[in-house]
Amino acid sequence: QVQLVESGGGLVQPGGSLRLSCAASGSIFSINVMGWYRQAPGKQRELVAVIVSGGNTNYADSVKNRFTISRDNAKNTVYLQMNNLKPEDTADYYCNALIRIRSIDSTNYSYWGQGTQVTVSS
Repeated sequence: QVQLVESGGGLVQPGGSLRLSCAASGSIFSINVMGWYRQAPGKQRELVAVIVSGGNTNYADSVKNRFTISRDNAKNTVYLQMNNLKPEDTADYYCNALIRIRSIDSTNYSYWGQGTQVTVSS
């Protein structure tokens, strides 16, 4: 079994910063893609940023130049540094990972964390 555990959410004023972390544990052979998604009240879940095992990244236009995704492969952990936060960044943030759980199985299985709430308000 694989678990993703997020941390780092909270309440912050506009212009402030937060750093989210997501650690994967359990039966893991390798992790291909790790990413962050968010879902605001009444809206669909949307991609925020992803990072592949080689380090390439992709960001939603709305967070470019404000958010930075990174990962520590040795710790199976992905981070999201969020700077210059805006009220429209308020949402539940979810970690996702595409994971191979066995060397003999090339399938990448998708796992989700439980979510962490980010509120940007004065």
